[in-house]
Amino acid sequence: MEFHEYQKKSRKTAIYPNIGKNYVYPLLGLAGETGEIFEKFKKLIRDNGGVMSREFKEAITLELGDILWYLSNLCSELKISLDEVAKKNLEKLLSRKERGKLRGSGDNR
Repeated sequence: MEFHEYQKKSRKTAIYPNIGKNYVYPLLGLAGETGEIFEKFKKLIRDNGGVMSREFKEAITLELGDILWYLSNLCSELKISLDEVAKKNLEKLLSRKERGKLRGSGDNR
């Protein structure tokens, strides 16, 4: 599936206040879902010594899908193409790699 197709289809399932003018809702959802993944990994370390089961990976896959949904809808709210986000991110990272700047800190390296 292409990102633009996912973005269009995910928008059909968006049900929240002021769709089209509410970037806060998907932003908060993105933070919440990211927190859920951190919690799952914390418990994986605590309860399973960091050993991942098939069930754990399936649960993480679902959580990553939720993150993708919120990211997609945040992009839609901001009128940004998810395809463009992916493209620009790879361009940035490949440029850093070519210049030997993958390591380090700061946005403008």
